[in-house]
Amino acid sequence: MLILIIALGVGGYVVLKQQAPPSDQDVPGADVGWWSMFHHDLSHTGYSTSIGPTTNQTLWRFQTGNSIEYCTPVVVDGVVYVGSQDRMFYALNALTGAEIWRFAANYSIKSSASVANGVVYFGSNDNNVYALDAENGIKIWSFQTGNTVYSSPIVVNGMVYFGSNDHFLYALNAESGAEIWSYETSNAIWSSPAFANEVVYVTSYDYVYALNSKTGAKIWSFKPYDSIYSSPAVVNNVVYFGSNDGNVYALNAATGSKIWNYSTGGYVESSPAVAGNVVYVGSDDGKVYALDAASGNKLWIYATGSKVDSSPAVANNVVYVGSCDSMVYALNASTGEKTWSYKTGSDVESFPSIANGVMYIGSNDCYVYAFGSISVTQPPTSQLSPSFLLRPQFK
Repeated sequence: MLILIIALGVGGYVVLKQQAPPSDQDVPGADVGWWSMFHHDLSHTGYSTSIGPTTNQTLWRFQTGNSIEYCTPVVVDGVVYVGSQDRMFYALNALTGAEIWRFAANYSIKSSASVANGVVYFGSNDNNVYALDAENGIKIWSFQTGNTVYSSPIVVNGMVYFGSNDHFLYALNAESGAEIWSYETSNAIWSSPAFANEVVYVTSYDYVYALNSKTGAKIWSFKPYDSIYSSPAVVNNVVYFGSNDGNVYALNAATGSKIWNYSTGGYVESSPAVAGNVVYVGSDDGKVYALDAASGNKLWIYATGSKVDSSPAVANNVVYVGSCDSMVYALNASTGEKTWSYKTGSDVESFPSIANGVMYIGSNDCYVYAFGSISVTQPPTSQLSPSFLLRPQFK
């Protein structure tokens, strides 16, 4: 293994170990220092074994040309990848926030990226899904759908899965971008698909679907009482999601039958995180909920100052989430008590990610924020790659 010593600032040195990025099939909760897709892993648990920041100290912030709305800053190999409504997709140094490269789409970006095998995949409101070289931002391929792509792709078994507002869920060859199959759902797809046991789970505006990952054949579907923007999480053979009927649902992953539902006081556009047999989710009633994963019973509620569309992330017994009161919150995962908060300049509808002791999130104030400190990213836990830290910037 190659070990280099990199200078950070005046008189400061950090030993960084070169390590390969995770594969496209990381299991939920795998002990890696990366957050390579929406809600961390293929099952969308929103849970990482990384240490999260214990204070609201900002490591850095990076200004884009417009808001960062609904996107997760994903982190792989020492680089943060994130899109903005300024139509730019950025690669930033995870320790410093310095820009490495940017790629211009034809319209705004609300899709979180997925990084696998040295390629970055994301959707855009220009109707395309893009595959870029993670090292330099050069386009490898693009695939055009019939409408905007808010859905965040997942990459598994050499295939890219994502939804479009043209009502289709697509499966593409990850290397070439060629279509393998597509499935027409009842309505637009805002959500990111989840993958478990060779099944793809996705929500359209009307239904939740379970599809055969190889053929696209429908296994089952479930219709709540109102529309769905929430993405599913699949843990222990249970599918969790929220609906605009105000409920959080738990379905049997094999049959689609309802196990339980819990009623909040508003729309549930937030996507649930699942960790330690607890479901964490936000609601438009301005609250963050912790529910027992088996029964749906309420464990605790934390009230923010406005609606919570952000999807929580969990690490080190802390729940991180944004709110439309312009705040970022860190809550004790066991009690719901506030550990810290930070006020940004606008609504926070972006989804947090945690890697190597740092929490990353965007805001509608046009900034990407990194919370943490250099000290928490030091060995023996650091996995940042010197090849990226030393790379010249491309613009």
